[in-house]
Amino acid sequence: MIRINSKLSIPNNEISFRFSGASKPGGQHVNRSNTRATLLFDIESSGALSESQKSRIREKLGDRINREGVLSISSQQFRSQRRNRVDAMKRFAGLIRKALERSPGRKPTRKTRSSERKRLERKKRRGRKKKLRRKIDPDGDRYNF
Repeated sequence: MIRINSKLSIPNNEISFRFSGASKPGGQHVNRSNTRATLLFDIESSGALSESQKSRIREKLGDRINREGVLSISSQQFRSQRRNRVDAMKRFAGLIRKALERSPGRKPTRKTRSSERKRLERKKRRGRKKKLRRKIDPDGDRYNF
């Protein structure tokens, strides 16, 4: 079981792994060893997640989920397949935990008097600057276009 939080655990039979060669320097070892571990988790067929949890994960982790609804997480940080597998499981648990967290709603705030005064002063200054850019009439008056 992969423990996500105190209320949720994902059974091992819902997770599968695929192993391949890592794409990093390492000489003969990396060329001959399938050490990259890719964790695959089919969100749609998971019995551990409720429908609301599934939709929340799809919304938050949509860029990591393929068309078939499978979440994939790869790890190739270590030289050992076992360590990459453990790393992928830790990252998976962290991603799911973060995706299921509820973000606190925004508390509407009011502008302060001084911020509003500063905003209006900036607008007046900008308006004066633009007014000075206008062409001047030979009589000394500015053109009003």
